[in-house]
Amino acid sequence: MIPIILDMDPGIDDAVALSIALTNPNFDIKLLTSVAGNVSVDKTTANLLKLTTFFNRQEVPVARGASKPLKKAFVDASYIHGASGMPGYDFETPKNQAIAQDAVSAMAETLLAATEPITVVATGSYTNIAQLIQRYPEALPHIKRFVLMGGSLSGGNVSSVAEFNVFTDPDAADIVFKSGIDIVMIGLDVTLKALLSLKTIDAVAKLGECGKMLHQLMTAYGDTEADGKPMHDVNTICYLLAPEFYTLTDYWVDVITQGPAAGATVADTQNRWSQGKKNVHVATDIDAAAFEKWFVAQIPNMNKQLEGEE
Repeated sequence: MIPIILDMDPGIDDAVALSIALTNPNFDIKLLTSVAGNVSVDKTTANLLKLTTFFNRQEVPVARGASKPLKKAFVDASYIHGASGMPGYDFETPKNQAIAQDAVSAMAETLLAATEPITVVATGSYTNIAQLIQRYPEALPHIKRFVLMGGSLSGGNVSSVAEFNVFTDPDAADIVFKSGIDIVMIGLDVTLKALLSLKTIDAVAKLGECGKMLHQLMTAYGDTEADGKPMHDVNTICYLLAPEFYTLTDYWVDVITQGPAAGATVADTQNRWSQGKKNVHVATDIDAAAFEKWFVAQIPNMNKQLEGEE
């Protein structure tokens, strides 16, 4: 099993990613942490609790994280994800509550208690992770790697150069990218290729209660390309289970923190300033057909979990 901490801001594509992670037997989820991003941290925390209740996984601890970026003002993406962050499906009231610890101290405690290194997966802004790096350096050797949804080498989705998660808190991203910890960056270069066709999304609706839930979330999702909908955050989970779908290229990547290019992730593709050093494994291509087929194949696991089957 893969021990992981998931740091998220659900958000529809976060919710879809978490649905797979909570129900795939290859994952040992040690902790879920929320962060402000697609919607406020109160709402992202509530959405994590809704999903752990939905899948009968209330034993997975949920910790509330940062309510705003390190320095800049917080601006959400409710115009894409709806006011609640997870519109379209009527989730029951959560049966569990967030733990008393804040996300950063809960991460540190979980890492320090670990008997093997833990992969930290982040699908929102990296504010919590940056604070972990700053406040708990003793916990960092217990991190196997960061798998991050974010960034882009080929243009942005909130500006001409910036991807949303990095743009939301570029100062945090800068700290993370300079941390020296092994990083896999899964950004728009691949997530905009990993589309679920509208035909596939319609077919998902027929795959039990979980298929119905996913279909209702995905059809409420405001992020749509000509050939389908990108489930950006799902790629972090897919990468951990099927890395052969992805092409990674090692680069030195810097984060721009100020000015009109704030949030840009700039790779030294020509070795102009990095002197041959590398700090990020950047996902640069994907087998999109394999991704779509893999996604549909996860839904039976979800229904088994929902029905209480082993």
